[in-house]
Amino acid sequence: MDFETVMQELEALGKERTKKIYISNGAHEPLFGVATGAMKPIAKKIKINQTLAEELYATGNYDAMYFAGIIADPKVMTESDFDRWMDAAYFYMLSDYVVAVTLSESDIAQNVADKWIASGNELRMSAGWSCYCWLLGNRKDHEFSGSKISDMLDIVKNTIHESPERTKSAMNNFLYTVGISYLPLHEKAVETAMEVGTVEVKRDKKKSSFLNASESIQKEMDRGKLGFKRKYVRC
Repeated sequence: MDFETVMQELEALGKERTKKIYISNGAHEPLFGVATGAMKPIAKKIKINQTLAEELYATGNYDAMYFAGIIADPKVMTESDFDRWMDAAYFYMLSDYVVAVTLSESDIAQNVADKWIASGNELRMSAGWSCYCWLLGNRKDHEFSGSKISDMLDIVKNTIHESPERTKSAMNNFLYTVGISYLPLHEKAVETAMEVGTVEVKRDKKKSSFLNASESIQKEMDRGKLGFKRKYVRC
């Protein structure tokens, strides 16, 4: 399947209602409004194709960029490739659900995510924390340094309420993910989440959302989800 065919197929799958939802979350033209599940049949035909992924990502079309993440080959992408993708990720659905997800399947994931977290840039920080959520929810516990994750919990505790809005959301998700998916620090994550309490995330033209990692951890524990790991990160 070539670039033109993929763009035509994505356009045909676009729905006005989905497009409106994406725009209300921060997407802007160009975009078609394709539900992510509807992309699976095309992805199955293509599987992995980094060259095509780069072409699609460069369009600036939200749906094409999202699809690029599904067919990208994270193992061949370099740090500068991920930085370039991040430069074009203009809102959180790209930074956290396309770039961070793709990065989480690479061997350089933690290294790049650490730099983004330290960058001071809202979406890079958000993507960095999100990448750790994808990693912790998928990889085995022994692949992480316990002292490093512990330090990250301290950073969240000390800085979350003053952090940029999207970063707050990703940090809150990190607290929750450590609490459920990284057993060595389950207790500390629960304590930290209780100390952090409710986090207010202000959103443009919408009501604030209020996040509480402590309540989310408890809900998942009640459902017997402690120690949960997902099989795959990308769809």
